[in-house]
Amino acid sequence: MGAMVLCLTGGGLAQAEHLPRETVLPLALAQKTAAAGLAKCEEGGYKVSVAIADRGGNLKVLLRGDGAGPHTTDSSFRKAYTAASLRRSTLHLAELVAKVPSIQALRDMNNKILILGGGLPIKIEGEVVGGIGVGGAPGGHLDEACAAAGLASLEKTQAPKPANGK
Repeated sequence: MGAMVLCLTGGGLAQAEHLPRETVLPLALAQKTAAAGLAKCEEGGYKVSVAIADRGGNLKVLLRGDGAGPHTTDSSFRKAYTAASLRRSTLHLAELVAKVPSIQALRDMNNKILILGGGLPIKIEGEVVGGIGVGGAPGGHLDEACAAAGLASLEKTQAPKPANGK
């Protein structure tokens, strides 16, 4: 009996070595990224919400700035979801849909997709781990600039450290 258990366990360990691995966006980094995006918009006087979705499109962080309209929480999440799901800038997608009418059906894939500027995919070591969405600035290009500021803060966190640790 003990040999059978050992055999079964050993086989399980060998298989475990081949399990897929994926990078995740830690909550602390998601919060920092959202806060940096919100701060950028606040500097411009824009009252926005910033959402972070994980790779599966689930809400991870939502910050609603002071004075941001109630619609901004939904739009920021949907932009984050879209960027994570389609792995592209939502501003780029909006421009693409305008140029290529045959792909307008992207807008109707599901009720969470929102193809307006303000959403960017979040990548760690080249792998999409989620999306950031900003809603509430007077124009998708401004929302996108705030999202980009959030990503810039994440990239600073990921900057490689010198081998000597200094």
